[in-house]
Amino acid sequence: MNNNSRRDFIKKTLIASAAISVGGVLPAFSAKSYNNIIGANNKLRISMMGVNARGNALAKNFAAQPNSEVIHVCDVDNRAIDKCIKGLTKYQQTIPTGFADFRKSLESKDVDVLVVATPDHWHAPAAILASQAGKHVYLEKPCGHNPQEGEWLIDAVNKHKNVIQMGNQRRSWPNVVKGIQEVHNGTIGDVFYAKTWYANNRPPIGIGKKVSVPDWLDFDLWQGPAPRRDFQDNLIHYNWHWFWHWGTGEALNNGTHMVDLARWGLQVDYPTRVSSNGGRYAYQDDWETPDTQVISIEFGPDKLIIWEGRSCSGMPTEGSNVGVMFYGSNGSLQIDGGNSYKVFDVKGKLVKEVKDSGPVNTASLTSPSQQLDAIHIQNMFSAINSGGNLNSDIMSGHQSTLLVQLGNIALRSGKQLEIDPSNGHISNDKHIMQEFWSREYAKGWEPKI
Repeated sequence: MNNNSRRDFIKKTLIASAAISVGGVLPAFSAKSYNNIIGANNKLRISMMGVNARGNALAKNFAAQPNSEVIHVCDVDNRAIDKCIKGLTKYQQTIPTGFADFRKSLESKDVDVLVVATPDHWHAPAAILASQAGKHVYLEKPCGHNPQEGEWLIDAVNKHKNVIQMGNQRRSWPNVVKGIQEVHNGTIGDVFYAKTWYANNRPPIGIGKKVSVPDWLDFDLWQGPAPRRDFQDNLIHYNWHWFWHWGTGEALNNGTHMVDLARWGLQVDYPTRVSSNGGRYAYQDDWETPDTQVISIEFGPDKLIIWEGRSCSGMPTEGSNVGVMFYGSNGSLQIDGGNSYKVFDVKGKLVKEVKDSGPVNTASLTSPSQQLDAIHIQNMFSAINSGGNLNSDIMSGHQSTLLVQLGNIALRSGKQLEIDPSNGHISNDKHIMQEFWSREYAKGWEPKI
């Protein structure tokens, strides 16, 4: 099969698979058998990096696709490697090779795509190393731990000409796309304001004790590009989100998704002013990032995005624990965590509702929407094989990530930030720019394009 016919074949497969349920399973076939009868020689070969939770679910989703197979599983937790490989036997016949160090996987010419589902401090450095190795990248949000890393990723794609798709998967969900099109087409008139939110009831994490590193964990490699700190018993595998050294808080953990939809709907790029208030209010423990936060993001004189995060107070807003509401001159439009939307008139009367029959569990930490996420995966495959447009390319991913990064910077510095709308840089305080735009890296781990 020549390159042109191969691309035609995969393009047809992509179109068909987008309408199929998880992994493209037909009633008479298992995921594994279906996967192996569809163009086995045309599969993209996947290396998974970080498979303890979200990455484990993503690995199954990639393995279940008819045009890809997972050949490598990489994690600093050897228990996670074994668990992931065992779980993939339900979806493919190929038994992946396990690696503690993903860099060994990148040395393989067999790998086409690196999927990065690690803690935030690893996202951009891993994606840059993969780009240097000639691999494409599926990068979980946020795209970077700090704004500089987002700019480096853009430079990496421009230099290495690879594909990097960020995991803003709602950009590929059909009814979400329709909802945003309604906003763009004037269904609710001139739109000037988008309110976004996330609420949960997360428990306290306590006061950690410095203990010996477990024998199943390579903690030095887990820290990777981050300057070294001692291991403590309330850090791994999820609580790192709430430590500035490795994580980025709820704003980037969950806020990125809805703020991205807000930016998309308002058709704005970089802001002009950002402010934020909040703190760690619910408990007294090691949690450093805010559990309660409001970020205000202004775009010139007539556009505004607000994000409200409540990690430890799960009362729904507008009937949902996560969502975005667009307000216009003729009404409003709401998109919740699922593949659906509602349109209201100016008096708040529901005038249209578009639903998806498939369930979306927004409270899931690993796989809230596997079937819908497959569409986002296939969009990336289409870009790799036929040059199609990405639904969440790295420029768009960086611009959306930057909005909540700037919110965190405003909160941590205690100042309102004036922003250069041409590039998103902080223009009113060079000291804040120097302190928060990038970070210190462990010696020898500095990202290089």
